Amino acid sequence: MSLTFDGRVVLVTGAGGGLGREYALAFGERGAAVIVNDLGGDIKGGGKSSAAADRVVEEIKAKGGKAVANYDSVEDGEKLIQTALDAFGRIDIVINNAGILRDRSFGRTSDLDWDLIHRVHLRGSFLVTRAAWNHMKNQKFGRIIMTSSAAGIYGNFGQANYSAAKLGALGLSNTLAIEGQKYNIHCNTIAPTAGSRLTQTVMPPDLLESLKAEYVAPLVLWLCHEDCQENGSLFEVGAGWIGKLRWERSLGRIVRQKNLSMTPEAVRDTWDEICDFTDAGKPSSIQESLQTLVDVLSRVDTEDGIKANPTSTAVRINPSDAVGRSLSEMSFTYTHMNTILYALGVGMSTKDPDHLKFLFEGHEDFSCLPTFGVIPAQGSMMGLGSVPGLDIDFTRLLHGEQYLELFKPLPTSGTLTSKTTVADVLDKGSGMIILLDVHTYSGQDLVCYNQFSVFIVGAGGFGGKRTSERAVATAPPPNRPPDAVTVDKTSKDQAALYRLSGDWNPLHIDPSFAAMGGFKAPILHGLCSFGFATRHVLKQYAENDVSRFKSIKVRFVKPVYPGQSLQTEMWKEGNRIHIQCKVKETGGVVLSGAYIDLHAGSSVSRGPPEKEELQSDLVFAEIERRIKDVGGELVKKVNAVFGWEITKDGETVRQWTMDLKSGRGDLHREAYKGKTDVTFTVPDEIFMEVVKGKLNPQKAFFAGKLKIRGNIMLSQKLEMILKDYAKL
Repeated sequence: MSLTFDGRVVLVTGAGGGLGREYALAFGERGAAVIVNDLGGDIKGGGKSSAAADRVVEEIKAKGGKAVANYDSVEDGEKLIQTALDAFGRIDIVINNAGILRDRSFGRTSDLDWDLIHRVHLRGSFLVTRAAWNHMKNQKFGRIIMTSSAAGIYGNFGQANYSAAKLGALGLSNTLAIEGQKYNIHCNTIAPTAGSRLTQTVMPPDLLESLKAEYVAPLVLWLCHEDCQENGSLFEVGAGWIGKLRWERSLGRIVRQKNLSMTPEAVRDTWDEICDFTDAGKPSSIQESLQTLVDVLSRVDTEDGIKANPTSTAVRINPSDAVGRSLSEMSFTYTHMNTILYALGVGMSTKDPDHLKFLFEGHEDFSCLPTFGVIPAQGSMMGLGSVPGLDIDFTRLLHGEQYLELFKPLPTSGTLTSKTTVADVLDKGSGMIILLDVHTYSGQDLVCYNQFSVFIVGAGGFGGKRTSERAVATAPPPNRPPDAVTVDKTSKDQAALYRLSGDWNPLHIDPSFAAMGGFKAPILHGLCSFGFATRHVLKQYAENDVSRFKSIKVRFVKPVYPGQSLQTEMWKEGNRIHIQCKVKETGGVVLSGAYIDLHAGSSVSRGPPEKEELQSDLVFAEIERRIKDVGGELVKKVNAVFGWEITKDGETVRQWTMDLKSGRGDLHREAYKGKTDVTFTVPDEIFMEVVKGKLNPQKAFFAGKLKIRGNIMLSQKLEMILKDYAKL
């Protein structure tokens, strides 16, 4: 059913062109009576003319709509509303859209620059809305739109006046949403990006064309419809995309104790925890915000110390005694029977001819599945009970994340030796995370590396750090439909079969034990789902060639019950395959933030071999030479880690890391082991066009030629780097 506004009266300010005109026309086409307000001035607020508003009124009437013009300034809010009352007898919807620009760097901003912007954007919105408020209250209906901006949300150079006013409009909107709710008055805020006279001076013409105002209007119309119950929200919108924003707040850290002074040194020493957004909260009201302070006061008064979370229990944790501690060396001897049993445990079957190479020891290409690499290392978790500085209740241990990297294909039989080290101990408030690094050897040769991330429920609050550079990071999938999907139904006996590979936890076989854990039945091992997902990727993108497997990282999210179907969604980004695993029957996510890295091969990389020189190699070589002399200066200016994925024929053929965050700066030809601040994926030839100044990076991004993951605002610093340090 189409949305109509028959009988509704709408006021649109600044409706003589751009977004305002588009709103007015759209409302008029759908039956609303429209007041087209426009002062007719220039973008800096000067001048006055009735022509702009008159043209839009005529357009609406030409299509059979109803409209009248108003030429007053938004500072005369009462006059605007009176025009609506005189012409149509009521006011239902107010779109605060009018705006001007007076951009100046902060030091050059005059009182007039500041005041004019606030008078139009913020004071004007206040005066127009106030004039309509009581009419909306009396009729028990009202819809109000405030217009903010990305500059107000994130800040923007040269727009201190504009940014302040635009964020002020958001604060006004949030309060009106609260006060108006009981009268059925809803107020929402949009931060649009669209081509208009306010943006035509800062955007290239082809970009303006792709950011049409007509791609913003549908959101405004829905938010103003009587069926829409959205209230007090903020939306970014542009180019046909709409996203809702909300506040996020770190868990924080109490930095004072009863009868003790609070010091800046205490703030300094706990800064990483204060700024850590792991397990962040999302307060949506001032009541939720203040409740945290109430809890803090209670815990300080009861001398509950500086624990990060009230669910923490008093445990004897001393990370400094544990970190770096080596556990007992483990030896694991196995035969082809073990590798075959593992393959069956992760769902392989003779029904699929491709699986025979993993199930028949006499096969000419008999192979061991790469994820078998977790089996010789999994016993390391049980060794945690002997580590000093940790107090572990194994009934509260959860397997949180897993990383596995192979350095050569696993032998199908033999003896492997694993050496385990406690890499780090983290305080997550509600629990403790222990990172275990396990290196597994065949003789003197390093075969594989595992990182187990285990979570001990209720063991947090000991004052430890919350993050670690040693943790291998997860990565979200691309924001598009998956490139491939594979579904596999697990058997009722899947867990019973998988446990024969060495995980004897009764949670996976004993119904009574599972019930004590809150499960309706025994659950499948997380590492079994891990094996299923890897199989799916190997078949889809590597033709079951185990030599192609490099590494896998997953986060375990929800359990799977044997008999349910595992659905693996895959996104191919060069040699990295992002994956998300779900239970098909319920849609519940099982593995998230997951990816598998493959070695280049014919089925993945159709680009040139590594030894072939690319045009971009010369540029990066020159950048590397030049930043050696000025790296320290660049670190101060940029303070970021850039990742580069250079592609050819759609495949990643080079990876570079530009570390301008530590030391004197560095550029090296490999993927970053930690987490980059921003990663650029770009074809070799497009990169050269950008470097040569033939293509603006912003235009390349909007055209889909340059992909960006991470902090997109750092692309501004990228332009400076390429301009100053990449010239050949």
